[in-house]
Amino acid sequence: MSTKALRTGPLPMRLKIIHGFGAVAFGVKDTGFSFFLLIFYNQVLGMDAGLVSLALLLALLADAVIDPILGNLSDRTYTRWGRRLPWLYAAPIPLALAWVILWSPPGGEPPSFLGLLGIAIVVRMLLSACEVPSVSLVPEITADYDERTTLFRYRYLFGWMGGLSMMVLAYTVFMPGPEGLLQQDGYVAFGIFGAALMAISVIGSAMGQHKLVAHLPATKPEPFSITGAFSEIREAFSEKAFLIFAAGGLAAYISQGMTFSISNYLNLFVWQFNSTALMAYPVVLFVSVVMMFFVVGPMHRRFGKPMSAAIAAILALLIGFLPYVLLLSGFWPEPGTTESTVGLYGFLIFANMFGVVVMISASSMIAEIVEAFEERTGRRSEGAFYSGNWLVQKCATGFGIFMTGQIISASQLSTDASPGSVPADVISTVVFLYGGASLALALIAAYWLGRFPINRADHEARVAAMNSAVRANPDGPGSAP
Repeated sequence: MSTKALRTGPLPMRLKIIHGFGAVAFGVKDTGFSFFLLIFYNQVLGMDAGLVSLALLLALLADAVIDPILGNLSDRTYTRWGRRLPWLYAAPIPLALAWVILWSPPGGEPPSFLGLLGIAIVVRMLLSACEVPSVSLVPEITADYDERTTLFRYRYLFGWMGGLSMMVLAYTVFMPGPEGLLQQDGYVAFGIFGAALMAISVIGSAMGQHKLVAHLPATKPEPFSITGAFSEIREAFSEKAFLIFAAGGLAAYISQGMTFSISNYLNLFVWQFNSTALMAYPVVLFVSVVMMFFVVGPMHRRFGKPMSAAIAAILALLIGFLPYVLLLSGFWPEPGTTESTVGLYGFLIFANMFGVVVMISASSMIAEIVEAFEERTGRRSEGAFYSGNWLVQKCATGFGIFMTGQIISASQLSTDASPGSVPADVISTVVFLYGGASLALALIAAYWLGRFPINRADHEARVAAMNSAVRANPDGPGSAP
């Protein structure tokens, strides 16, 4: 299969924006699952935090098994609209309906463990049917080392914009004030609005890219089979570069899942945010993402993607945990005061900025593995590698949420806790367990992502050699010289 990309040279701004817009759906889902779902089912509906986090973990593990099938089906879709667009038109509406049900349990009562598990699996599966084909377009659109980073910058920017928009609306419209997060009614509107935003982003992005990517694939793929789907995933994990990425990415994704899912607990019960502080929280995160947008490119040009990821992982940990160290040491202002909140946000802006740099660097590395695999096997399998990434990400994120549930359970935080009245020993337990886990995960992520074996020179040499071979023999390896 030819390695020729759909675009050469700098990508037009319109394409960057349209492609990135499709990631809004992922941001909405991520904010819902990571920031609000555990506290909704635990503190609002009264389900045990350990049980809820176990259901979410099992849902992610089940979805991780489904992802390779979706990625393989995407690679093997053969239509006049290409391989990816049919998925981006078909999946968003069912996803939106499932999202509404997740936040509006029948009868307003907490579901059974199996009921929560089932709807969580459906939502995750349908989101994958949107995200895997969308992100698999990146190496198809461009083979340029920096332009791929640019596309991921825009994906992350729009993903965070979608997620933070939902957070702003949650704190100001749907569930205003600290007590609002503990009331059920606002979560229904939260689910309905998020569902509409998901569908609009995926379908709108697909329509905007339609003219560029809607064409019959150059090569008709082999028929789909379950055995073939998992065989390609095994092949992906046999690629040394992918294994190294997976080891570092696993730790980074676990840390992200744990940090996001525990944040509302920390904000309410450790830092005792008031309504104003909660409303400012997504704004602070957005500022950090905008700063990342201007930092990640220069870091990649100076240090390369692997070293940028390693440096950013360490900096995110050091900056992010200094306030907790100062708090437990008695050198931090009283939680709930303006001084405490402003100081925390000063650290959070930079910690989150470097945290997002880690994720962009890691995601962008996968695109380079596609050509390494093609050089070795003669096949392009973008969907297989990105579904392999999703397998890693979902298992890890699920485990991160599970860890939060176990931290909350181990701390013996009651299901009817009130900000300002939580015993000091409970707060200390939460912070120590969270801090210890974060330290270990950051070191693992930095070590393995820093060892990723494909740098800019390797990638550019590989693409040049493969394109030269295609020009010399445009009809494929079996054609006459």
